[in-house]
Amino acid sequence: MIIAYLLCIFTDTIPKRAICSMSLISKAYLKKFLLRFFVVNVIYFLVKSTVNHGDTITTIDPTSIFYYCSAFFLLMFVWETNDWLIRKEIRSSRDKTLDLNNGIKIITINMAMFLPVAALIYYLGIFEFNQLCEINVDTPWLLFRIDFIRAILLAFVVIIYNLFYYSLKQKKEMENRMDKLKKEAMTSKYKSLKNQISPHFLFNSLNTLTSLMYEDRDLASDFVSRLATCYRYILDNREEDLVSLEKELSFLDSFIFMMNVRHEGALCITTHISIDPKEFVIPTLSLQMLVENAIKHNYYSKEKPLEISIIATDTNSIIVQNNLHLRKQKEASTQLGLQNIKNRYSFYTNKEVKIETENGYFKVALPLLSKDIKEIAMTKAS
Repeated sequence: MIIAYLLCIFTDTIPKRAICSMSLISKAYLKKFLLRFFVVNVIYFLVKSTVNHGDTITTIDPTSIFYYCSAFFLLMFVWETNDWLIRKEIRSSRDKTLDLNNGIKIITINMAMFLPVAALIYYLGIFEFNQLCEINVDTPWLLFRIDFIRAILLAFVVIIYNLFYYSLKQKKEMENRMDKLKKEAMTSKYKSLKNQISPHFLFNSLNTLTSLMYEDRDLASDFVSRLATCYRYILDNREEDLVSLEKELSFLDSFIFMMNVRHEGALCITTHISIDPKEFVIPTLSLQMLVENAIKHNYYSKEKPLEISIIATDTNSIIVQNNLHLRKQKEASTQLGLQNIKNRYSFYTNKEVKIETENGYFKVALPLLSKDIKEIAMTKAS
């Protein structure tokens, strides 16, 4: 019941007003508790055998019971509080990770919680309840200092071990997450490449080009040049998950030109960038994907044009928004494109991709990443 009570205090998943009982302990926690119970017993008997200098360590007397119970309680207490502090620090950390700074913070707080509890227990056992515990020595303060210092050393070892264990676990989880995101990013790049050079896309572009050749040869020449630019960009960056905002906007300019020519006034796509695009990077083809999604899911005509704006007025994000003219028989949206962009961003940053629908507009805000974000991500991974 004591362990269940501690679980209620240090585990956020159980309401504080809930009645704590052993049935509330999950199988995973029970397994962890049994492992720790075994470790605590091993530590206790190793210390006892060292103190007794080879004498019997299985003697059951009030003194042995006191030291066993105090050792068990203190080690489990420091272990549980350390778990709680680690979870709390990870939740409050910006990067959701353990590093040297929050590790030192956890050790400091943990020892500050442990020291008065250990001092109180040994003081009561040696001075107040010495008759009950049968602790009769000529130098009680010396014994108190020895027991207290031994408890501090053991607690410190437990804390360091637990932090090391969580760090290794965190590193393993991050490696698995990065491998998964790399696969998703690679899938996204090839999917985007496939979509852009698909026969349907090429057919529409060539069909538009054929019409232009009879109507406006200068415009047709410009259209061919922009089409080549789009394909060159896609092929040159198919292995890159991040590109500079400057390159993406340059590519998007050619893409917008082709869409405007194809749809002849039914689209109004504008950009307003008041930051230095050379200083930031974003996932490859993410802006194009958002523009294409807006075209795909909305009805538009010369009388009711689809207005798409790409805006970056500060260094926090770049916004792609469009007025809503949803098709009556619209294609079922799988949300895979938006989810893919979110997953690619989560590989590099904790900043969220914000999606809003309000006042007749659909808006997506993509976080702007500093140009050295790749190096930072790889350093954290290693």
